[in-house]
Amino acid sequence: MHNFDLTNNISWQLGHRGRVAVFIDGNNLFHAARFHNIDIDYNKLLRVLLGDGRLLRAFFYTGVDIGAERQQGFLLWMRRNGFRVIQKELKTFYDGTRKANLDVEIAVDMLSLAGRYDTAVLVSGDEDFVYAVNAVAYKGCRVEIAGFRSNTAPKLIDVSDYFIDLGEIADKVRKEVTHGGRYECERELHTSFMPDPMELPKSQPDSFEAAMRVVIETEIEEEVAEFEAATEFIRITDDH
Repeated sequence: MHNFDLTNNISWQLGHRGRVAVFIDGNNLFHAARFHNIDIDYNKLLRVLLGDGRLLRAFFYTGVDIGAERQQGFLLWMRRNGFRVIQKELKTFYDGTRKANLDVEIAVDMLSLAGRYDTAVLVSGDEDFVYAVNAVAYKGCRVEIAGFRSNTAPKLIDVSDYFIDLGEIADKVRKEVTHGGRYECERELHTSFMPDPMELPKSQPDSFEAAMRVVIETEIEEEVAEFEAATEFIRITDDH
């Protein structure tokens, strides 16, 4: 496992990253950045994560309150700036907390697009993604994790090909001027339902990994079926 050498700009080109797909766990990133007192400029972040690669697509995943116009304003800005937004309506639980878990959506998108990109950049610190990262890597894709080290699960760092510590490149991704507009909308989007950012994400293998295993095993079965269908057209005999 390697880290980027941030003293050398060529480090961003290390490995010829090719086609790049970026997957941003919006809620996880926002709260980690808030803990480090950083407001993320998403245009800057995307340029940094892209490096010398060619962008295939950038995804932004988040829970939303459908009735909140300010939240929709922020998401509209994201769409207009090249991000494909995947949103899920918040659910209210018995203890009053509001959550929207998009882990499965992120993992399925990463796996479904594997082969169309050379490098996947997952912006999250959630340990639940360990299994998904391994599954994508087994398909021959390079997988990088971007996050703040203190808010990123060590197991997630260990299974990545590269870890980009956003804390070490904060000046490259920080917004320069405080804006009341879209950044306040972003705060409203995330602050109403997320837990303490100091807590490392807890893995839930019984639910999440089980769902991922179903996805991966289904895909393998489909690939095997395609291979068997193709072999029906091939006959090898000793006849001349």
